[in-house]
Amino acid sequence: MVTLSGLEVWERFSFLGMQAILVLYFVDSVAHGGLGMADGTAASISAAYGTLVYLVSVGGGWLADRILGSYRAVLWGGVLIAAGHYLMAVPAAWSTWAGLGLISAGTGLLKPNVSYMVGKLYRTRDERRDAGFALYYMAINIGSFLGPLVTGWLGDHASWHWGFSAAAFGMTLGLIQYVWGRRHLAGRDSAPEYALAPGPMRRAVRWMVTGAVVVAVVATALSLAGWLTLGRFVDVLTVVSVAAPVAYFAVMFASPRVTREERGRLRPYIVLFAASVVFNFILFQAYSTMILLAASNAESSIFGFDFPASWYTSALGAFEVALAPLVAAVWVRMGRRQPHASNKIAFGVVLGGLSFLLIVLPTSGHSGDHYTMAVWWIVGSYILLGLGDILLETSGLSASTKLAPQAFASQTMALWFLSLALANGIQAQTVKLYDKVSHPAYFGVNGAVAVAAGLAVTAAAPWLRRTMHPVH
Repeated sequence: MVTLSGLEVWERFSFLGMQAILVLYFVDSVAHGGLGMADGTAASISAAYGTLVYLVSVGGGWLADRILGSYRAVLWGGVLIAAGHYLMAVPAAWSTWAGLGLISAGTGLLKPNVSYMVGKLYRTRDERRDAGFALYYMAINIGSFLGPLVTGWLGDHASWHWGFSAAAFGMTLGLIQYVWGRRHLAGRDSAPEYALAPGPMRRAVRWMVTGAVVVAVVATALSLAGWLTLGRFVDVLTVVSVAAPVAYFAVMFASPRVTREERGRLRPYIVLFAASVVFNFILFQAYSTMILLAASNAESSIFGFDFPASWYTSALGAFEVALAPLVAAVWVRMGRRQPHASNKIAFGVVLGGLSFLLIVLPTSGHSGDHYTMAVWWIVGSYILLGLGDILLETSGLSASTKLAPQAFASQTMALWFLSLALANGIQAQTVKLYDKVSHPAYFGVNGAVAVAAGLAVTAAAPWLRRTMHPVH
């Protein structure tokens, strides 16, 4: 647990440290080192990047199950992430897009597989499982807290690319820590659990390389021809984010490797998947619309100390660090009396919606968007969002490892991350409205939808408890 949690501390330091300043880098003027985008466009592209990150996780899960094994998938994912951040440190537009591409590929390899490795530390019926995931989530949120502090300060006082450099350094430290602690990881030298035979493996590698080259060539040609604009690329990613989970669920339900009992556990998993989509649609806006709101309409000083707007995202990580051990302690103390996983997830979704509804209060009653709100409104919203994230993600990740069909072990975890891709894909379209409607309307409608979705999951809880065996 120490080795995996340590890796995720630095991975989150780099990933969320970069994401905390990414949308601000997009909207900053070219004269100040930014890309000069409009608010809605910047938020949409930032969400599209998140979509790409989690779409690639499907390939990462498959590679781990069939070719690389979890340990090597995580290792090479970390290498790609570090390389991407180093590219983003180069002050050029081309290096920004190339770096984001490498980070997307690397995160798709690393994220689903490191979570699966954590799940393997506990037996399926171990009551400490949810508590273990809560402590794991606390550890990685140390990185979520520290990353924006460092990258935000550098972006504000030096340049955006110095901030990206700090993210690169953090991922490098994570890789060193992971390799150093490899002796503590079971399966580090073993072949994938469901490895392809040598012949099919060679064919799969050839197809992957060929496919990557073809996609790169076609994308370049369409871009040069003026058809593949950033806006159309965002739209394509949204369509793929919708189609991918539908296709993936269909493949898993139809696979002869999945038993009848395992198919029965996949049905309630669809509900958990949908709940994750709704909550993460709200959560990811902590790094887009909420940062834009904080930068333009919230105070940036507390007790006489001025801070960059990107530091608000550190508050989210800080609250999760503080709340995660309390949640873990409560679950351990309650034992078998703790709420069912579906109830934890439903309450997390409701809290996510309430975090947006809270923002309606200080943004209402103004003639336009030119007003200033107190620090505590954003902070209060992030407290609700942080607690909701702990409840939903720890229970969702834990349930994923328990409901996963054996033949799709890492890939079921990748499917959970496809819910994050879909959340970002939907967000990539809706955030375009951010600078076109009033702030109360934007945050109010989104928050109300999330609360309604959480209440719907609560209503379905009796059926979920019956069908999610052995999840408690």
